[in-house]
Amino acid sequence: MKITSLVVGPFQENTYLLEDRESNEAVLIDPGDEGERIIELVVRSSAKLTAIWVTHGHLDHVGGIAAVKRRWDVPIYLHPADAMLYGDGAIRAAAQYRVPFDPPPPPTDALSEGATLRLGQQLFDVWHTPGHSPGHVVIHGQGVMFGGDLIFAGSIGRTDLPLGDPAQMMRSLGRVANMVGELTIYPGHGPSTTLHRERASNPFLNDHARPISRRE
Repeated sequence: MKITSLVVGPFQENTYLLEDRESNEAVLIDPGDEGERIIELVVRSSAKLTAIWVTHGHLDHVGGIAAVKRRWDVPIYLHPADAMLYGDGAIRAAAQYRVPFDPPPPPTDALSEGATLRLGQQLFDVWHTPGHSPGHVVIHGQGVMFGGDLIFAGSIGRTDLPLGDPAQMMRSLGRVANMVGELTIYPGHGPSTTLHRERASNPFLNDHARPISRRE
């Protein structure tokens, strides 16, 4: 398994290309902006793109989907609770921030709590982790977690955006903090980290009474 990250757009969002070397299949996770750069990343990999997995519907995580979908007609997976943010909400947010935005086509497949995603012979579990957004999910398996904007190295996602919910965020963080085993976390922004490191040093995982971070 190979994971390649690409930082895109004005919000410096992490887009991930996840490749299964045995099957030569790949998925994109959160293609957030600069669609042509993302397409170049996939082409250079020589892997066959089979799907787009979206952790949540905010504009900085979905702005590259349209370009990718025009190049490869692959399914788009999103939790239905984020449909409004993914569609009209992302368009309005782009206008508010005055950033260019290529609206994504509708999702084709629904993510849900307990679902299993497959890449070649590799299996990944979906957890519904609302708080940053109503339909936020994390995708984990094979010793890694794609955490979207739930948790960052030393911080967490903000909850003061439309439809954010601090109480739900705390429950989602508590759930992740109690995961069994070690994981490398690939977040939506910033460097990768580990669950062990965040348990030890991230105040939002060991003290849920602290204020919510305002980071993107």
